Amino acid sequence: MGSDRRKSPAREGPALLQGLILCGRCGGRMTVRYHVRYGRLCPDYLCQHEGIERAQPLCQHVPGCGIDAAISELLVEAVSPVALEVALAVQQEMQSRLEEADRLRLQQVERAQYEADLARRRYMRVDPDNRLVADSLEAEWNSKLRALTETQQERERQRQQDRQVVSDEQRSAILALAADFPRLWRDPNTLDRERKRMTRLLVEDVTLLRAENIVLHIRFKGGATKTLTVPSPLNAWQQRATSPEVIREIDRLLDHNTDSQIASMLNERDVRSGEGKAFTSRTVARVRKQYRLTPRYDRLRKAGMLTIEEMAALLGITPSCVRTWHRHGLLRGHAYTDKNDCLYEHPGDNPPRKAQGLKLAERRPENEVSSTSTKEVQCEA
Repeated sequence: MGSDRRKSPAREGPALLQGLILCGRCGGRMTVRYHVRYGRLCPDYLCQHEGIERAQPLCQHVPGCGIDAAISELLVEAVSPVALEVALAVQQEMQSRLEEADRLRLQQVERAQYEADLARRRYMRVDPDNRLVADSLEAEWNSKLRALTETQQERERQRQQDRQVVSDEQRSAILALAADFPRLWRDPNTLDRERKRMTRLLVEDVTLLRAENIVLHIRFKGGATKTLTVPSPLNAWQQRATSPEVIREIDRLLDHNTDSQIASMLNERDVRSGEGKAFTSRTVARVRKQYRLTPRYDRLRKAGMLTIEEMAALLGITPSCVRTWHRHGLLRGHAYTDKNDCLYEHPGDNPPRKAQGLKLAERRPENEVSSTSTKEVQCEA
């Protein structure tokens, strides 16, 4: 491997795969860059070797929060009692195979020893005066001795590497780790550096390839592999966009409420905008315009409501009298703005009548007289 593929030590930043992630396009090791989002550090994984060396465009640039979250869940899932039991069973099977391989290597040592002893006996039986034959047999003996030594050293080296037998105490300790690992991993007091060190104990490297989605090829210690597919992160404007559920709710509330009333109702339910903020009348109006929701005015007009001018012409009174009659309950209006601009229901076949000097309560249609408005108001036509 080149120097660009060497691992770096775990540092303090939150990037879980710092030093472990490889580019799926060029094979180089990717670096980390951080940015602040909502008050917290978020990592980005970049393949910028060619950009640094030859001023080429970035090979890959991938936001890392979703990748780190997927790897975290994978590690917590991997370190489970069932997974560890399987791993220990596989390790026991591998140990049996290693012991069988050691027996084969021992046979090679014995064969080399036999051939060296045979070469020695041949050399010892040669006539010393026959120097040509003696030199040939001596060279053969030395060759066999070197082969014997190499075979013995190779067997010893392999035995040192293969001595991985797990005792009962170690097995219990490993299984106990399964219960502690998720708690330790999710503990907010666990430092980012410690999480990265734990990751290095389990993961050899991760190859990243970004296309329509992000594909992660994880290579664990011991050779096991796993492939994950992570959805590509949303653009900044998509991350701040209001959710479809909230848009549908605003559309429904527009049938009976103004923008400020809708904002108050959403805030009471603790519903937040795409930016994570409380709703205001301006926020609701922006959502309404951006997603082309039918304005409340148009909804009321479609339902047959009359404007103040139309109501005044229908009743033969002034617009100011329409407001006064509405305020005292003679007419039924529905606000379509936060400034209490209204559209009015048709008064029907028995509208309130205009009469000089009569109390407003006396002008109301039958069965609609209210005792709350007894003030005498005169409205000039």
